[in-house]
Amino acid sequence: MEKGTCLTSLALLLSSSSSANHEPTLRAVVSQLYQVLLLSWAALPELPLGELWRQFRAWVAVPLLRLAVFICLVMSMMVLVEKVSMGLITLYAKVFRRRPARIYKCDPLTEDEEMGSLAFPMVLVQIPMYNEKEVYQLSIGAACNMVWPSDRIIIQVLDDSTDPLIKELVKKECEMWSERGKDIRYERRQNRNGYKAGALKVGMRYSYVESCEYIAMFDADFQPAPDFLLRTVPFLVHNPKIALVQSRWKFVNASECLMTRMQEMSMNFHFKVEQESGSTARAFFGYNGTAGVWRIRAIHEAGGWQDRTTVEDMDLAVRAGLAGWKFVYLGDVKVNSELPSTFKAYRYQQHRWSCGPANLFRKMFLKVLMAEGVAMSMKFYVIYNFFVARRIVSHFVTFSFYCAVIPLSVFFPEVIIPKWGLMYVPTAITIINAVATPSSVHLVIFWVLFENVMSLHRCKAVLIGLLETGRVNEWIVTEKLGDTLKTKSNTCATKRFRFKIKERFNLLEIMVGIYLLVCACYDYVYRDDLYCIFIFPQSLAFMIMGFGYIGTIIPGDK
Repeated sequence: MEKGTCLTSLALLLSSSSSANHEPTLRAVVSQLYQVLLLSWAALPELPLGELWRQFRAWVAVPLLRLAVFICLVMSMMVLVEKVSMGLITLYAKVFRRRPARIYKCDPLTEDEEMGSLAFPMVLVQIPMYNEKEVYQLSIGAACNMVWPSDRIIIQVLDDSTDPLIKELVKKECEMWSERGKDIRYERRQNRNGYKAGALKVGMRYSYVESCEYIAMFDADFQPAPDFLLRTVPFLVHNPKIALVQSRWKFVNASECLMTRMQEMSMNFHFKVEQESGSTARAFFGYNGTAGVWRIRAIHEAGGWQDRTTVEDMDLAVRAGLAGWKFVYLGDVKVNSELPSTFKAYRYQQHRWSCGPANLFRKMFLKVLMAEGVAMSMKFYVIYNFFVARRIVSHFVTFSFYCAVIPLSVFFPEVIIPKWGLMYVPTAITIINAVATPSSVHLVIFWVLFENVMSLHRCKAVLIGLLETGRVNEWIVTEKLGDTLKTKSNTCATKRFRFKIKERFNLLEIMVGIYLLVCACYDYVYRDDLYCIFIFPQSLAFMIMGFGYIGTIIPGDK
């Protein structure tokens, strides 16, 4: 093919594809792009390298980057509108005192002369655990110390531990409380099929569960206060349409390190704003998997526990919500718990929390859409607000826009990002998140950098969940430290840390950090838009977390 003929054909093809009056179909766009690539390949030997790059830049790179900017701006507005709406609902509930105690009947339960303790319903307390050496005593002890008639409560410890020593320790702990007069049952199964959902499903099959009306669940690191049941169960007793009462998590190790402070800010927004707004506006929100009380009949009517995803709690909540059951969030009832304090544990937790909802959305989208007897507004809320905006788009836009598209745009001055999308929208989103934890507002910049780094893993996990591939059903129990670091002697600080290179260094974060550093340096030298003011600190954050200088470092024994 002659040089002039090839270039003329390429120009005509691109001109015709870009000036068409009708909206091209996906197949037409792909076909045109394929022809462009063929003509470009044919012209490759005849074009100087510089001219080839200029044409690729003008016809491919710049349009694609502009499209990416547009998509990211749309997603940013989706996230902002969602955050603002949740914030306004929460503000309304606070200003007008729309608290559960003022909406629902919740008179305290008391014994009477005729019925005695029978005035209290039978409650099952479930504590699933897996090799929880550091915290098993705390959770079992807290559950046994809850105030409730001893003949109206059964404590069930579902132990999936594989370590023989830990199994024996947990069993002895249960036997000790049994000797003190507590009705506590130590249950094991032959395998770990279904992980936590499988354990909960098996736990519901025991004959003694049939006498129980309600079930309180606590993970192994949760320590309910003695009055937990007295403050939550009345909502279920007096309101037959309520299926779930969810309490708030309180973090005993929030001040342990900077990473736990960052997590506290994110979790406080989740509970104070997201859960509060869902409870106020829809009487529906995602069950947190622990520190809640369920009506057993609602669990059965919703189809019971299912282990098709790693978010069995959210799965059950969505099915129960679509069945017409109501949920109540009690922000003033707090249960002590532990935040992951090692970066490795936090990454595993966030993978499960991000991949699971995306995979559940894939599995339930059509079922929600086709559900009978469910209002269209509820279907829209579950699909768009609950899943798409909060658990898919928010993760995508955080990484793709602030860690990929904006840094890449420094090499393309033709691509203009509007100030409102670059500054005002992210600032508003950050402020809304920060107000949930006023005591940490001075750490908001560190929180932004930290969340952007974690968005890399959340975005990857969402893709895995949507495509249902790779580690989609991976379940790694979040490591709990309990009082481990407090009980270690001070001399531990002088001991050598034992790390494997692959455990200490996180290659993915380091690679993204290098990419951002290159973008920041280029922007500083060749551009005057000052993007480097943001990009350079973000590259530093990726590097710090990539080299493992984040969270708690646990010293070895030697």
